[in-house]
Amino acid sequence: MSWTSTSRPACSAPRSPRSPSRPGRPPVTDDHRPTLGDLALEVRSKNAGPFWVTMELFMRDAAGYAIVADEDFINADVIARLYGLDPAVVRIFRIPDLDVVKISFPRPVPQAGPYDRDVHAGQHHVPLAALVPPPR
Repeated sequence: MSWTSTSRPACSAPRSPRSPSRPGRPPVTDDHRPTLGDLALEVRSKNAGPFWVTMELFMRDAAGYAIVADEDFINADVIARLYGLDPAVVRIFRIPDLDVVKISFPRPVPQAGPYDRDVHAGQHHVPLAALVPPPR
């Protein structure tokens, strides 16, 4: 079984029925619709130099990719609202051959600066992974 970076491997018990570590069953929202973290093979974030963050959605297949590549669902305005940014600074790269969508934007504070609370930008993907795609 594959795990997304938002999941915990089965090394400990789930903390709730919605826990991503429930083996064999994807976590769901309260209304039982899957999140991007559920649909993706992996969702991750990392530094792209000391001044930028990049996030990647690695989808399991072309159907999942079609959901996240839809510009009505994932676009600069959505990412800007999610992360408190100006939409003009958000960069979105759609890579259909790999079923990947990559999103980059300037870090709110420089990496390892006095106000940086995530020096590796490893937690920035969590709000993105929690997005629920619109019904199709």
